[in-house]
Amino acid sequence: MRFEWRNITLIGMPASGKSTVGVLLAKRLGYRFLDSDLLIQEQEGRLLKEIIRDEGLAGFLAIEEQVNREIETERTVIAPGGSVIYGPSAMEHLKEISTVVYLKISCEDLERRLGNLKDRGVALREGMTLRDLYQERVPLYEKYADITIEESGKTSGQVVDELRMMVEWG
Repeated sequence: MRFEWRNITLIGMPASGKSTVGVLLAKRLGYRFLDSDLLIQEQEGRLLKEIIRDEGLAGFLAIEEQVNREIETERTVIAPGGSVIYGPSAMEHLKEISTVVYLKISCEDLERRLGNLKDRGVALREGMTLRDLYQERVPLYEKYADITIEESGKTSGQVVDELRMMVEWG
């Protein structure tokens, strides 16, 4: 299957490496890098955790969907927040303007990488564990992904090399 690599959107769990891989990939390809969480914070004038605290989870998800739905760019690696997959119109838009790559990480690796979920601004419903969140989100990441990159046992550099080769070979 051939993809148009106009833009690349990286989806996956928090701490899956979307920002790290995204910045490195953008540098290697000569693309721009866009972190949509930063767009949300800029638009709202608040940190993600403050938006979640003030607006509640549903309010935050609505803002996140609106911001991602309005992204217009070319030759850019886009790294949205891990909860972007809850916004169907945002995901439809991202699929229209980019190739969507799911950075797949095991739940065990995720638990090792993550610190304080609330401090990171992770969209987590009351009483939900990281494993619950993982099991809820993985089918959505798989649904929207054009390509899945398995990260287990790979460094960020190896993931970038794998993606770069895909882009360069079409």
